[in-house]
Amino acid sequence: MRARIYKPARTAMQSGHAATHGWFLEFELKKPCRVEPLMGWTSSNDTLQQLRLRFSTRKEAMSYAKRNAISFIVLEPQERRIFPASYASNFHFKRSEGWTH
Repeated sequence: MRARIYKPARTAMQSGHAATHGWFLEFELKKPCRVEPLMGWTSSNDTLQQLRLRFSTRKEAMSYAKRNAISFIVLEPQERRIFPASYASNFHFKRSEGWTH
């Protein structure tokens, strides 16, 4: 039984950071999912994949996994690489890029 500990990134449809303030522990799949032939639904016998534990800090999640003898990997969050600019900066006279239209 192996688990992932990670901090979720915000979705593409989300402008705020409301759902990104916690650390999650999720278990990896033991067996791959299979497609049910009649309806085409994806199914699995592994009920641990439905379990998602939330912790306020990474340290709490790691201590929980160690206490319960769960092997885990920690996925560090990536920093945002772009710097947002205002709409007015598109028309700035010291613009470094030329106009494309």
